[in-house]
Amino acid sequence: MNRHLRSYFAVAQLDLAEVLRSRWLLFCIVVYAALAVVFLLVGMRESTVFGFTGTGRVLVSYVHALLVLLPLMALIATGLVVNKARDDGTLELLFSQPISRGAFFSAISSVRFLVLLLPLAVLMAGVGVFGRFAFGQQIAWSFIGHCLVLSAVLVWSFCGIGLWVSTTVQNSARATMYLLLIWVAGIALMDFALAGMMLQWRMEPRVVFVLAALNPVQSIRMALLSSADPELSVLGPVGFYLANRIGGTGLYALGVAWPMLLGSLAWMGGLWKLRRGDVV
Repeated sequence: MNRHLRSYFAVAQLDLAEVLRSRWLLFCIVVYAALAVVFLLVGMRESTVFGFTGTGRVLVSYVHALLVLLPLMALIATGLVVNKARDDGTLELLFSQPISRGAFFSAISSVRFLVLLLPLAVLMAGVGVFGRFAFGQQIAWSFIGHCLVLSAVLVWSFCGIGLWVSTTVQNSARATMYLLLIWVAGIALMDFALAGMMLQWRMEPRVVFVLAALNPVQSIRMALLSSADPELSVLGPVGFYLANRIGGTGLYALGVAWPMLLGSLAWMGGLWKLRRGDVV
């Protein structure tokens, strides 16, 4: 094992111990499980009249809720990790050892990403198994896989953005403010801005699509809808345009590719800044 890998695993072990000590992993599990229980209970409540809604619909509703929650959790998990380590002297201590900055950045990135994703993967599979044994529903493994891929891409996109903010903004209070602004812009303002523009002007469907696709959250939302409803009827004229011009497969590929690219570019920008910045 070369020195870079040894450094990587050493930092990853330290960061995982910090995550466990701060109960961040437990917090993720509780939040994911609480959301899953809520949507399963809603499905069982509707079953008294309409029949159980099915694991597919439960997962669609579950992931729609995660579209709001996951970006915030990813930004919180990564947005203060580097500047906090700089403030308390951890960076100076680690880099006095034979640990490269690339190994440190890769280790904390992978630990935070996996801590956010692995409990979610287990719970999504658990929802499918629960529907199978409790209600005789078929386990839609392909759809569960699609939902998990979209969730992973969303987590990676905002982890990359959070790490970029963490390395670029040294002041923790200012970094927290920027993280909240990024989350609000990605979740709330984009929806309100698009709705206001559509009410004010008669915009063409392609313009609406381009503006929405630039936001990684909206891009993944459209990919999720294309997996659940290839006709995209819930989007109205814009959905008709997307279904005929791009198709469900193309929309899903775009929803995966663009947020992943955005997160990777932000991650590389954070690594570049860490390598060329000061330790203190």
